[in-house]
Amino acid sequence: MTQKITLEEAAALLWQEADLLDHREYDAWLNLWSDDGIYVVPIEKGVEDFANRLNYAYDDGEMRRMRVARLKSSYSMSAIAAADTIRTVSRFVVTGERSNEIDIRAAQILVEYRRDKTRPIAANVDVTVRRTENGLKLVKKVIWLAHSEEAVSGVGYLL
Repeated sequence: MTQKITLEEAAALLWQEADLLDHREYDAWLNLWSDDGIYVVPIEKGVEDFANRLNYAYDDGEMRRMRVARLKSSYSMSAIAAADTIRTVSRFVVTGERSNEIDIRAAQILVEYRRDKTRPIAANVDVTVRRTENGLKLVKKVIWLAHSEEAVSGVGYLL
C-alpha cells in the first residue's frame, strides 16, 4: 500500500466521519479507525506526550469501543438527553506525508443543541490518515479545543 493519499481523499474521509458522528452512526464511525488508532482530546494546549498527560479523552481501539457502547446504551449519563450536533470540518492543510499516510490539520466547528440551548465548540484538529487494504483509516485524531476549560462540560457525544 504505497499509493500516496491525496488531500481530497483525506478531506472526504473527515467529512464522512463528521456526518457519521452527527447522525450517531457510531458503529460505522468505529470502522473508520485503524486498530492502532488514537483519539485524543487534550486538556492542555501544545502538549505532545498524550499518554503521560491528563486528557478529556485518550482512547485506543478498546476505549473507543467502550465509549461507543456507553453512548449507545440508555444507562449512561452521556446517552441521557443526548445533544443533536452539526459539525463542519474545513481549512484542510497537509502537515506531513509518508508513503501510505498523510497528516492533516483542519478546523472544526461543532454546534450542539440540547435542552433548548445552542452551544458552539470550535477546535483545530490534527488527523493522521493511513491507506490500508481496507481503504483509508484514521490513525490519530487530536481535537485541540479553542476553550478547553469550558467546552467539554457535559458533553455526551464524540468531538
